[in-house]
Amino acid sequence: MQNKCVLTTVGEMVIGRRYYACDCGRKQIPMDAWAGLSSRIVSEHARRVVSLAGSTWPFDEASAKLLELCRMRISDDTIERVCQEEGKRAGAWMKSDESPGKRMSRAAGEMEFSTDGVKVNTTRGWAEMRLNILAKRESAAPAGPAQWNDRVLPEPSARLAWCAIAPCRIVGASWTRMFKHAGGKRDTKLSVIADGAKWIWDQAQQRLPGANTQWVVDIYHVSQHLHDCGKSLLGEGEKARQWAEERRMELIEQGGPRFIEGLRQTRSAESSPLAQEALRRLESYLSDHRDSLWYRKRLAEGRPIGSGLIEGGCKTIVAQRLKRNNARWRPRRAENIATLRCLQYSDCWDQYWANRN
Repeated sequence: MQNKCVLTTVGEMVIGRRYYACDCGRKQIPMDAWAGLSSRIVSEHARRVVSLAGSTWPFDEASAKLLELCRMRISDDTIERVCQEEGKRAGAWMKSDESPGKRMSRAAGEMEFSTDGVKVNTTRGWAEMRLNILAKRESAAPAGPAQWNDRVLPEPSARLAWCAIAPCRIVGASWTRMFKHAGGKRDTKLSVIADGAKWIWDQAQQRLPGANTQWVVDIYHVSQHLHDCGKSLLGEGEKARQWAEERRMELIEQGGPRFIEGLRQTRSAESSPLAQEALRRLESYLSDHRDSLWYRKRLAEGRPIGSGLIEGGCKTIVAQRLKRNNARWRPRRAENIATLRCLQYSDCWDQYWANRN
């Protein structure tokens, strides 16, 4: 018999188990294999609780919370080690297990995809954690241009999030893989909603082609460019704000090509070089996305025109845990913690712990 001290959710337990050795040199402890312990000192259920705590709070705070909540004495170093192991395993599970994809394929609504980056302080300097969200959502009630900011969209019926600190091409490759994993095909209706970052649209056109793919530049990022132009033309104040809001309504009603043509005519009639330059910058930005600005049509179809889903995800998944004061991460470790949070955001937490090997 061999004794082993194991941390569980009801405290430390000393477990006696039989140890078998064969003349051939093989050794095994069946109890460890059955209980999922192997060389670990933390039970399976305790690992689940520790992973939840460590991906929610800083490791030292998680240690104090676990002691307060369930009298579990565990060091911040052990919490970090468990979270790193489970984060790495969860990333592999989300790529290979059928559960997340099946859940997405069975969900009601049409697919939408969004991506964005969050700067994270790492041992290599500030790096961009690129978060990706694939979701399904049923259509809202049809709306007109004046209702663009007042309507309430249905909550996603399913969502799948993943992230990486990696070059654009590697991140883009993951889009194709996860899209197929979630049951997407070339004729699947898909909305790609993002800001105007060039790398996003270059990768999306390579990785997510399809006859039913619609490209949508987030209306809030477009609004920011309109406000910047208004300030250049009219200075800070109410007039600049009103100018930007009026232009935004025109853009929603007219669509990209017609609005850009009107903007070009306005610039040609402008005598001030500074005003011409401000209008030229706005025109250049919108021209790069002229076929991704069909807001009125999407409103009438009850589809989203903003990237609120990814903006919220960046805050709740990445920023709340990884951008703490004085936090500095090794890139791979930051990814592992973010993966555990993606698992929770994707409503796959129970499935992972039920099906993990």
